[in-house]
Amino acid sequence: MEKKTVFEVANFFLSKESMSPKKLQKLVYYAYAWTLAILNEDEINIDYTLFDEPLQAWVHGPVCPDLYYRYKCYGWGEIPQCTFIHKHLFSVEELDIMEQVWEVYGKFTGNELESITHQEEPWINAREGFQPYEPCQVNLDNKIIFRYYNKQSAD
Repeated sequence: MEKKTVFEVANFFLSKESMSPKKLQKLVYYAYAWTLAILNEDEINIDYTLFDEPLQAWVHGPVCPDLYYRYKCYGWGEIPQCTFIHKHLFSVEELDIMEQVWEVYGKFTGNELESITHQEEPWINAREGFQPYEPCQVNLDNKIIFRYYNKQSAD
C-alpha cells in the first residue's frame, strides 16, 4: 500500500466538518498516535507509521510543521470542509482507527484537545526543559507514543 502523507490524513478529518487549524492538528496527531499503538507489535520494532512527517512538541500541543504551514493562513478561523478523495490510499484498519479518532475526539474544540494533549506523556516528555510558552521543535518520540497509547488502550 502506498505511503500516506499528513495532508491526506488531514483531508479525511476535513471531510467531516470545517474546523480550526488547531483542532485539525490534534486530530491528525491522535490518528498518528493510535495507529502507531494499534498497528505495531511493540515499541522496539516500530515499523508502521501513518505518515512520515514529524510531529513536534509546540506550545499548543503536538504539531506537524508541514501541516501548520499549509493552513496557517486560516489563523484562528476555520478551514472549510472538503470532499474526502483519498479513501483508496488507506487500509481498512487505518480508516477504522481514523473513524474512531473522529468519534472520540471530534466533539472537542481545538482548545480542549490542546488541554488534553498537555496532560499526556508524549508531549510532556518532548517539552522537558522548556518553559510553557517557549518555542520547541523537539520531535515526539514514537516509542513513548506507542507505550503511552498502548497502555491507554489496555486500561
